[in-house]
Amino acid sequence: MAATLVAAAKAAATPSARPDVNPARLRSRLEALSLYGRPSGAGFEGGVSRVAYSDADVAARGYVMQLMRDAGLAPRIDPVGNIFARREGRDRALKPILFGSHIDSVPQGGNFDGDLGSLSSLEAIEVLRERGHVTRHPLEIVVWAHEESAAFNRGLAGSRIVAGDFVPADLTQTWNGMTREQSIRKIGGAPERIAEATREKGSLHCYLELHIEQGATLHRQAIAIGVVQGIVAIDGFDVVVRGFANHAGTTVMSERQDALVAASQLTLAVRDIVTAKPGRQVGTVGRLEVSPNSPNVIPGEVRLSIEFRDLNEATLRDLAEAIRAKAQQIAGETRTAIELIASRHNPPATADTVIQDAIARAADGQRLGSIRLPSGAGHDAQMMARLCPMGMIFVPSIDGISHSPRELTTWDDCARGARVLLDTVLAMDED
Repeated sequence: MAATLVAAAKAAATPSARPDVNPARLRSRLEALSLYGRPSGAGFEGGVSRVAYSDADVAARGYVMQLMRDAGLAPRIDPVGNIFARREGRDRALKPILFGSHIDSVPQGGNFDGDLGSLSSLEAIEVLRERGHVTRHPLEIVVWAHEESAAFNRGLAGSRIVAGDFVPADLTQTWNGMTREQSIRKIGGAPERIAEATREKGSLHCYLELHIEQGATLHRQAIAIGVVQGIVAIDGFDVVVRGFANHAGTTVMSERQDALVAASQLTLAVRDIVTAKPGRQVGTVGRLEVSPNSPNVIPGEVRLSIEFRDLNEATLRDLAEAIRAKAQQIAGETRTAIELIASRHNPPATADTVIQDAIARAADGQRLGSIRLPSGAGHDAQMMARLCPMGMIFVPSIDGISHSPRELTTWDDCARGARVLLDTVLAMDED
C-alpha cells in the first residue's frame, strides 16, 4: 500500500506528457469577459458592444491583463496598445512563437469573435506553466488592439502597425471626437513611440490564431476543426451610375435614363457573375446611395460599392473584367454612364503549409474531423503573414452567424479549438 502511494505521489509530481486545457476555466472567463460591453439588463445571449477605445474596451483589457498576472505573466502594452505577455523557453536564442487574437467587437456583436482565441491562448500558456512544461521556444501571447473596423473605419489597426503598415498622418484621423493619437493613449499606448511597435520580418518563429469560423461550412458539415488555407484577397470598387433626374409623373418610361434601374441591374450582375462558375468566390454590393432620393424624381445618380473576395487573385481579375464588360452593356441599354473605380486591394495571406499540416495532425490526435478552407473574413493573422509563417484554426459558428448577439459556438467546440491550439503550439515548438 505504501509503495502504491509513493508511486502515485511521484506520478502527480511529474509533469504530464500531454498538457490539456481546462474547459471550465475557459468558459468562466469567456462568460466574465462578456460583462464588459453587455447591454443593460441583458444576459450572455445579449452579446456585446465593445468597440475599440470605448470605456468597455478599456475595462475588458484591464480584466484580461489581470488574468495574465494571475497566471504568473507580466503583461506589457506596446506603443500601439497591443497587449503582450511572454513566457521564456529553454533556449532564449530561438525566435518566439506568437499566438493570440483580439477582444474588441463590432457594435452589437457577439461573445466569441476574437475572445475565444485570446482567452484560449492564455489558457494554453497557463496550462503549460501549471504542468511544468517548458518549451524550447519562448512563447508570446497577444491581444491585438483595434481589430474591428468600427473605429476610424480601419480594421486590423494594431497588428497592421506591428507589420510596418503605418504613416504618421494616420494619428491625426478623428472619430467619435478623438484623434487616433488620443485613442491609442487612452488604452495605454504611447503614440509618440509608435515606430517602436514595428517588428522585423523573420523575427518570429510563427504566428497562430484560433478563431470562430464566422461562416457555416463547419457547422453544416458537422466538422470540428477548420484548417485555414489562407485569408482571401479583396478587390473593391466605387461605382458611379449617372442618368438624368426628371419628373416621375411626366416622363414616359421609354424616355427615362434611370440611374437606379441601371444600378439594380449591375447589382444582380455581380451575383450572376460570381455564381457563374464553381468556387468559393463571393461578390457583394454593400452600399447604395441614391440621388436625389425623392419619391417623385427619377434617380439621376447612384453611387454603390462592389466587393469581390477569393483566395486566388487571378479569379478576382476575371471577376473584375467580367463586371466591367457587363457595366458597359447595362449603360448602353439604359442610356446611362457607369464608372467603376478601383478603391481597394488587399492581397491574400497564405497560411504556411507546415503549420496547416500541424493543425491537421493536432485535430487527428484529438480524434476530431477537420477540413481545409479559406477565410472569407480578415484577421490579424494576415498582417502577421507579412512577418513570419502563419496558421489559423477555425471552430464552428452555429448557423454561420457572427457580428451579431446571436453569434454562438458550443462550449465543447471552444474546448476542442483550445486543445488543437495548444497541441499546434507544442508541435511548432519542435520545428
